[in-house]
Amino acid sequence: MTFFAAPDGTRLAYREVGDGEPVICLPGGPADSRSLGDLGGLSAHRRLILLDLRGTGLSALPADAASYRCDRQVADVEALREHLGLPRADVLAHSGGANLALRYAARHPRRVGRLALITPGVRAVGVRIHGPMRRARALRRKGEPWFPAAFAALEAITEGTGSDWEAIAPFFCGRWDAEARLHHAAGQPVNGEAVARFAAEGAFDPEATRAALAAFANPVLLLVGEYDLNSPPEAVTECAGLFPRASLVEQPGAGHYPWMDDPGRFVATVSAFLG
Repeated sequence: MTFFAAPDGTRLAYREVGDGEPVICLPGGPADSRSLGDLGGLSAHRRLILLDLRGTGLSALPADAASYRCDRQVADVEALREHLGLPRADVLAHSGGANLALRYAARHPRRVGRLALITPGVRAVGVRIHGPMRRARALRRKGEPWFPAAFAALEAITEGTGSDWEAIAPFFCGRWDAEARLHHAAGQPVNGEAVARFAAEGAFDPEATRAALAAFANPVLLLVGEYDLNSPPEAVTECAGLFPRASLVEQPGAGHYPWMDDPGRFVATVSAFLG
């Protein structure tokens, strides 16, 4: 791991994997970068700079817990770019980390080259995800042996009568085998305060972010999974429409972690986009 200082003095960590031109990688969660691994072998094409978000992994707990807020972590990404000595950087972000990437691109458009959003969160741009969207995706899995219990838990969560989030974990993976179970368990956030404060009041300004991204002239990839309940393709399609130069790709058979479900297809798509 390598360390650098955020503008507020918080000691942040990142790891480097692979060779070639760097791409800054922001995990979801908020969590550390372990769940990203080497993104299914993308490190064979690019040098991955995998950031542990503040308060996660080997990054220090901040003195001010309010700095966990998404918009305030934009300064961490900019500090990392400066630390790397890059005039501008390609950025890849997964899940909730895409909200941070969207806010970063809106605030520092000239510092971003290509932007790859992998099964992205879309709260930063005010896109709503409805229960029927998730239900329709879930019903595509009705032939799976785990489906009845998982679907019942999903219905309860949607209706506000239950909260067994662990029971719906299979819906986030294109396949629910031993490897997927281990990956899911290892990727869960452990800093509850970081999770709670990431989307605190003031974290997002959808109207201003949308306006800024409408002028973002560089290429953007939005990659979604066919089965993903967290980032349903319908919602991500709406997000793609906010950019002048966006490409939307749906990976067949994939869930929320497409590099796990079909590494070859995932790497082919993302490496071709990044160049």
